[in-house]
Amino acid sequence: MANKEAFIAELEKGYGFSGPSFVIGGAILDGESVPGLQIKVPLRTMNRHGLIAGATGTGKTKTLQVIAEQLAANGVPTLLMDIKGDLSGVAMPGTDNPKIVDRAAKIGITWRPTTNSVEFLTLSGEKGARLRATVSEFGPVLFSRILGLNDTQGGVVAVVFKYCDDRNLPLLDLKDFKKVLQFLGNEGKAEIEAEYGQFSAATAATILRKVVELEQQGAELFFGEISFDVQDLCRIDENGRGIISIVRLTDIQDRPKLFSTFMLQMLAEIYASFPEEGDVEQPKLCIFIDEAHLVFQEATPALMQQLEAIIKLIRSKGVGIFFITQNPVDIPDSILAQLGLKVQHALRAFTAKDRKAIKLAAENYPITPWYKTEDVLTHLGIGEAFVSALNEKGIPTPLAHTLVRAPETRMDVLTPSEIDQILSRSHLARKYNQEVDRDSAYEILNEKIQEAQERAAQEAPAAKPAAGTGARREKSTLEKVITSPTTRQIGNTIARELTRGLLGVLGIGGSSSSRRKKTGWF
Repeated sequence: MANKEAFIAELEKGYGFSGPSFVIGGAILDGESVPGLQIKVPLRTMNRHGLIAGATGTGKTKTLQVIAEQLAANGVPTLLMDIKGDLSGVAMPGTDNPKIVDRAAKIGITWRPTTNSVEFLTLSGEKGARLRATVSEFGPVLFSRILGLNDTQGGVVAVVFKYCDDRNLPLLDLKDFKKVLQFLGNEGKAEIEAEYGQFSAATAATILRKVVELEQQGAELFFGEISFDVQDLCRIDENGRGIISIVRLTDIQDRPKLFSTFMLQMLAEIYASFPEEGDVEQPKLCIFIDEAHLVFQEATPALMQQLEAIIKLIRSKGVGIFFITQNPVDIPDSILAQLGLKVQHALRAFTAKDRKAIKLAAENYPITPWYKTEDVLTHLGIGEAFVSALNEKGIPTPLAHTLVRAPETRMDVLTPSEIDQILSRSHLARKYNQEVDRDSAYEILNEKIQEAQERAAQEAPAAKPAAGTGARREKSTLEKVITSPTTRQIGNTIARELTRGLLGVLGIGGSSSSRRKKTGWF
């Protein structure tokens, strides 16, 4: 009894927050729930990132659903990466049953069916508002790292971006980039070498193959217009609840490079466009990345450095990032160290390697006299987890064996007709599912080169002036393209539309929101 009283006293002190918080579940000691001893998470530290881990079938997805619901109830918008397709139920109220009611009673809460405002987004052929970004918005550094290029090849990409900026050639999609690369490796080689230095056609060909590889994973669907404005992720509905945005990714599980490309560009764009928030009472946005190992398994060392830098810095923008995966070892140590909230469901020990991983996982949590963490990890029931958060001063809370509360929304997927109904009311679907293919580098170069070739053909029969009579050098095809009045007129117009910001010292990403305000696309 004395031990139980000491346990209660320690957890009440550790989880007794003065500011806004939400209940994630109730404490368990020696396999029994402790009535009324609630485990809470302070909203103030939800921008310190987090981890939800555990073996398949232990309740990770339902925990994610619970946290997203509670954030929405407190007016915090969320973005969920739905790899397995089982998060759509958060849009519909749940149905109670005796087990749910019993669990709520043990935790000391009242369970109520709840509806959330949801937006469905897509990178591919799934139903939802289309997510896109232009090549220019990536910038040469991030674009090179996405392609896995070395320093020499990255230098060529930087020259391509510079060339297009100087000549007002918008790089909107991958065909624009390929067209410019092909042109500079052939007809325009002399021109670019005269202005920017040696340009290797072999290196250009290597980069082109990397772009084709990215295209084969479906990236052409992501690059282009209309660019997605990340400010649309931070909306509140008419009832003051945060809107839950769900990216439907079920058809790109076998295309991890596309997924990691999208994630890094979005994080870079958020960092570039969101203002500094400092310490706030609650986050501006929380992002949940399911099957997080997909982000890291295709990442090059350079790309990992980029991601680590963003994770460290983006919390100052009021943004929290949460990784959901089977085992904490799936997350690199440098990123794992940045995660304040940890929710660890059961792990399974079938092999010696599994036992070693469990031991390592146990060492990620605060030392506690109440549990032998390594042993309990293999015996946690479904819907139970070890929880450790950060208090309002940034200090880890005591480790708590927790009975996680049940979601108040549907614990099942929506039907196709229900998804269609939600999309029919979607503001974002109407905004972004427009087909836009304005003239860019591909079209401008093709058109002007054709015009120049036609003029050259018409002038060909003319007699050549005799030597010594002041003959002038015939302009190259590229010079004719660049100096024509039509090109200058088009260039002046698109120059106002093409902007690309740099992500501070990181040199990545561009702010699509500022560009849109200038061009008035919407």
